[in-house]
This record gives sequence, structure tokens and C-alpha cells, in this order.
Amino acid sequence: MADTSTKTNRALWTIQIILTLLYLFTGGTKLLLPLSKLQGPVVLPGLFIRFIGVCEVLGALGLLLPGLTGIRRGLTPLAASGLLVIMVGATVITIMGGQVALAILPAVVGVLVACFAYGRRSWAGAHQ
Repeated sequence: MADTSTKTNRALWTIQIILTLLYLFTGGTKLLLPLSKLQGPVVLPGLFIRFIGVCEVLGALGLLLPGLTGIRRGLTPLAASGLLVIMVGATVITIMGGQVALAILPAVVGVLVACFAYGRRSWAGAHQ
């Protein structure tokens, strides 16, 4: 049983790091690139795109830092849940833009972040 728990924990840490890097990249891109480069088939307000970028960067930090520091680990599944909301929105916006095939990417990332949130749900009840 302990071997399975160790393997699960390693897998969750791997997913945690991958998701953190992904959201730091995508959020950072939304914050650093000119808004003209960020417009897709569905035009969104520039401030909203910047807001999503801030949410992605903060969510990425929320995925990783509580686990690394051992402080407020319950924030990790909460951050993952917030990022899941963003991915649902990204999937819907991509479909609305007529790019159904491209909607697979945010949908898959959403499933991954949902699985991660579920896997770290025990941290939500941990009181540090």
C-alpha cells in the first residue's frame, strides 16, 4: 500500500510541476505580449485577457508553493479548481470561435487539472 501511495504522490508532483510550468508560460504570455498579438477568433477585452493572465500566474504559484513550503497546502486544490474554471472557459471560447478541434487542448488540460485537484483533495482538509 505504501508503494502505491509513493507512486501516486510522485505522479501528482510530476503533474504539479508540469501544470505550474504550463500556467506560468501561458499566464506570463498574456501579461507580457501586446494585446494585439493575443486576440483570437473571439475578441475579448484586453483587461480581461490581462486578468486571466494574472489568475493563471497566481494559480500556477498556488499549485506549487504551498506543497514546497508546507504552508497552507489546502490552497493547492483550491488553486487547481480555479484553474479548472479558466480551462472550461477557454474550451467554450475556443468552440465559440469555430475551432472545435483546437478546443481539445484546453479540455485535456482541464481534465488533467481536475484529476490533480482530486488527487490533492486530502491537502484541503490538512490544517497547518
